[in-house]
Amino acid sequence: MSKDAFDRVNQILYHIMEDTSVPRNIRRAAEESKDILANENEEPTIRASTVISILDEISNDPNIPIHARTLIWNILSELEAI
Repeated sequence: MSKDAFDRVNQILYHIMEDTSVPRNIRRAAEESKDILANENEEPTIRASTVISILDEISNDPNIPIHARTLIWNILSELEAI
């Protein structure tokens, strides 16, 4: 189950990373989150909670475009289910 969720989240993160309308710091956080999720040496719940804290922090950034904020909220709800 968590593998499928991580795959879906990675696709959304990739979309955010490739979107040039998203500020660089947000794209960097998306890339960092993707790397954390890819680390299979760590428990899935630990990876999910680490990424949740990173993305929760950037979702409050006033410079983030609405469409990117919505994508981040989708990721957060996906990861919270793990």
